[in-house]
Amino acid sequence: MDNLPTGTMLALLALLTLWSALFTAVEAAHHNLRAVPVNPRSSEPPKPTLAFNLNSLILGNTLLKVLITVLATLLAISQWYFHGPLIAWLAVASVLVTVTEFIPRKLAARRPEAILLLGNNVLRIPVRLLRPLTWIYKNIAKLLLRPFLSKRRPDDTDDDDDMGPTIYQDNESQFGRAHIISGIHALDSMSVNDILVPRSEVDGINLDDTIEEIADKLIISRHTRLPVYHNDINQVEGVLNTRMISHLLPRGELTKEALKAACYEPYFVPESTPLQLQLLNFHKQQRRMGVVVDEYGEVLGIVSLEDILEEIVGEFESEQSLDNPHIHPQPDGRLVVDGAASIRDLNKTLSWHLPADGPKTLNGLITEALETIPDSSVCLKIGPYRLETLETEDNRVTRVLMWQNTRTKDVI
Repeated sequence: MDNLPTGTMLALLALLTLWSALFTAVEAAHHNLRAVPVNPRSSEPPKPTLAFNLNSLILGNTLLKVLITVLATLLAISQWYFHGPLIAWLAVASVLVTVTEFIPRKLAARRPEAILLLGNNVLRIPVRLLRPLTWIYKNIAKLLLRPFLSKRRPDDTDDDDDMGPTIYQDNESQFGRAHIISGIHALDSMSVNDILVPRSEVDGINLDDTIEEIADKLIISRHTRLPVYHNDINQVEGVLNTRMISHLLPRGELTKEALKAACYEPYFVPESTPLQLQLLNFHKQQRRMGVVVDEYGEVLGIVSLEDILEEIVGEFESEQSLDNPHIHPQPDGRLVVDGAASIRDLNKTLSWHLPADGPKTLNGLITEALETIPDSSVCLKIGPYRLETLETEDNRVTRVLMWQNTRTKDVI
């Protein structure tokens, strides 16, 4: 092989290096996905699993790297004689660390599912051919380790869980830790716009209302912090901490002056702010709620520290939040849903998979799909879901009849 032309040798080394990089990326993607066990109660689709022997994958990668080193050394000796081994060592070490370790692992951390699916398709046959050799090396390793592992732990087994396709275990404590880790990683790809409470659903205090109306709203409100505005939420003047004026409500001593005095300056948040950055900003600014605005300064809604934490650890359920007030089940199993309902909340409550990467509300989803505001009853299908508009008011779809058809998977 050392008689091959230099160009051929370099092409062969480049090809082997790319294969080694793929082996490393698939191994890293497998470990990244395995750190997040599938929760059987989750609405997310199951994650892909490794379709072959992990030990064989590692062995194949090792053989590739050894072959790369040997070929590079032969090539370097033919070119530089006595200095060849040193040059080959430095060059191979640099290339392998960069191209077959750092880069593949970084890509696997960002796109683990896509890389694992690619590996399952491309490497399935080559890796399975190495299984007999893997079995030999595994038993040699066990034989060499026997003097040091004379005492077996109760949970030790002869079968390595990595010797076949991965099956994620339903362990509650393991899932809890992994769920939090995956929630933190999910913040990387999400912005404030993905979790904001739309302005149509924001509870606030309109200073143009009478003091009696304001007091009634404060009494029934379940929120501690409320935006205070004039006529329209785009004219936010401050944020009210209701605890500051709660002692005035029972005695009927609340005045607009006292209400304004209890407000503090609103904290405005651009809609495109990444959630990780916003979490740090809340801590830095010592705030718990922000008013979300678009590039033109229009108020889109609000976001709170609790909203971001729920993305990490899951919903903070209470007796009031176990049921979604926007969903009204019908005797025939179908649902009447308010048009203002959040798509993300519907997916969480119903374990559905309505598209949530576009409009944030059910009304927005329907009007985008129809490209118009329906003035009469209209039926449409989105994947396996069927939607029928029941009521339209003020250029918005306000009530929708929904159900899931599990027999078909049509898309708009």
